[in-house]
Amino acid sequence: MTNEELNTALYKKMFTEQEKFEDWLLSQSPREILNHAYEYTMREDILLSLEYNDLTSDQAAALLASPSPLDDLYHQYEKMETSHMEEIWSCFENRAEQVKAAKAEQEKRLNISCKEAVEAAIGAQYKENRLDAKAAAQEILDQFGAERVQTVLAATVQDKDWDVRFSCENKAWAQTVPMPEGSEDGNRRSHWVVDSHPGLVNLFVDQVRDLVREREKPSVIQQLRQEPAAGKTKAAPPKKWEPER
Repeated sequence: MTNEELNTALYKKMFTEQEKFEDWLLSQSPREILNHAYEYTMREDILLSLEYNDLTSDQAAALLASPSPLDDLYHQYEKMETSHMEEIWSCFENRAEQVKAAKAEQEKRLNISCKEAVEAAIGAQYKENRLDAKAAAQEILDQFGAERVQTVLAATVQDKDWDVRFSCENKAWAQTVPMPEGSEDGNRRSHWVVDSHPGLVNLFVDQVRDLVREREKPSVIQQLRQEPAAGKTKAAPPKKWEPER
């Protein structure tokens, strides 16, 4: 037999072996099928490998002599030390980093949009050397949420910490606002630092902080529930029963 004939004969023998294994597997319970899922997949890969590669004539003849070459090869593969689990773990790490990078990029875009909205609001609301009450801040908070707005404003104040037009109170507050992971370097967050007149930004920060405090302040009903009712004395414990003497 030629080399091609030997490889073809081996492939046909192993293919028939796999068909018998598959017929047996399909007759089993769902749980048993799951137990053999890995074996079935590996046997399929072994067949695929022979389909795209050729053994030498001696190698093909040696395997043909076995009554069950596919089963032999599978059990040989089981005993081999491979980097399969390392590759899976590497896939874990790579995918996690991809997701983190995508999330960071999305957060960056949203922070930039928030920064641009703050700049537009300050420009639109500033009239006669004063910032128009709380309207601008309220609009931005409603659009982007308190956490993002405070992050952008705190990063701005931190970036311009040297500027005396920002109040000491706002500078101290800015240091308490946590920055997103990876933004410790000021250059990385420079894209979402508000580029408006520092004095107006400082007023805007004041307004945002006031509004956030109002949102976080408990309602009258919540306060009443939290505070013990005034004028009520603690009830005395029930008197212990004692037999009459």
